[in-house]
Amino acid sequence: MRPLVLQMQITVDGFVAGPNGELDWIFESFDDAANAWIVEHAWRAGLHIMGSRSFQDMASYWPSSPEPVAAAMNEIPKAVFSRSGRGRAAPTQGLVDGLRNRAEQGTGGKAVDPAALKSWAEPYVASGDLEQEIARLKGQSGKEILAHGGAGFARSLVRTGLVDEYRLLVHPVALDRGLPLFADLPQPLGLTLVSSTPFPGGIVPQVYHVSSAAR
Repeated sequence: MRPLVLQMQITVDGFVAGPNGELDWIFESFDDAANAWIVEHAWRAGLHIMGSRSFQDMASYWPSSPEPVAAAMNEIPKAVFSRSGRGRAAPTQGLVDGLRNRAEQGTGGKAVDPAALKSWAEPYVASGDLEQEIARLKGQSGKEILAHGGAGFARSLVRTGLVDEYRLLVHPVALDRGLPLFADLPQPLGLTLVSSTPFPGGIVPQVYHVSSAAR
């Protein structure tokens, strides 16, 4: 049995995106230490899972990204959760914000290595019942499952009670309104703080395990 880890960027008031999916607020606080933490934890995964809109965004973003975590995002196998297959949709505001930030930083995009496209071109498409699909993936051997979102998919995972660990990268910003991670919970969710690691830019990864009483 391998664990399911949900990793999300989150504001101090509990939002994982702005009201329209904006992610422009996440870019101000990154530093080398935070990036190193993200890279280290990304390589712990044997499978990346995400909702269909996030999959489309990431498939458009990571193969040409110069960021340190791009190799892990491109090389590790993927599973995309979609009841309707892999239909195309318009880019989300999060992807627009990410590409704008890349342009503003002057890093641009790098030439795409065809090998980087392989895991994006050949994901496992999970179209069945969410809880059954997650249970099946957790029952496989291998390294941990790392879930990325988006907001709706992440909330659905939380409600299943199958998440074993939460890695919440808390940013020093409050939005007042937006898309919350913890909403419509069937019952209070008890968590145990495992680690809290402040970085110079202000990001604080908070790692929580789900208490046995919450299962």
